[in-house]
Amino acid sequence: MSKLVPKIILEGTRLTFKTDIAFGLNEHPRIVGPRRYRYHSPLISAEWCAFTNVPWGRGLINFEPHEEALAMETYAAWAKLFELQKYYSWIVDRFHLSTRMYQWMTYGRDYDFRWLEERLLPLGFRLVLLTRSPDSFAAARAERLKVSGNPSQYDDLQLFINEQELIRKLAAESILPRLELDISDNDIPRAVEHIADWMESTGGLWMKD
Repeated sequence: MSKLVPKIILEGTRLTFKTDIAFGLNEHPRIVGPRRYRYHSPLISAEWCAFTNVPWGRGLINFEPHEEALAMETYAAWAKLFELQKYYSWIVDRFHLSTRMYQWMTYGRDYDFRWLEERLLPLGFRLVLLTRSPDSFAAARAERLKVSGNPSQYDDLQLFINEQELIRKLAAESILPRLELDISDNDIPRAVEHIADWMESTGGLWMKD
């Protein structure tokens, strides 16, 4: 049996259920193999607010201009870690496209991550862009508010619609193999199966020596 080493970056605006789908992928037997017991395989995120010592602080996506060097060094560190451990599975819940989207919309600054994608491409990284129809955001917000510890971030749905338009354009510029997947029906198991089908059919589950 060939070793499963999928590398998936999930991108999209908030309320596209990226994290739920990431968890589903990280336990799917066609993605990470059958498991007789539960263990921890890498699931990481640029959304971690690791630059500040406060809840919902700043990190790789929403860093301030004076933290640019820190953010770029962190991206370089992730790239090096992926390269050092290339024969393993990596599922990433938001990454460089979310950074580009936020920084452009907030500060009018567009960061060129071609260097990063050129390092990710030979490792087998794939990009999955999760989207939803504009009229489906309200239902998704209602579900999220049941569990959210920071509900005010979901007040302005038009912001998410605008973000989605931009991140679509950014994804179209990517050199990584790409899948756009509509999650308007909120069917997470269907989305996970669709991604598994795509990864398998395009050879994205394995890596050549």
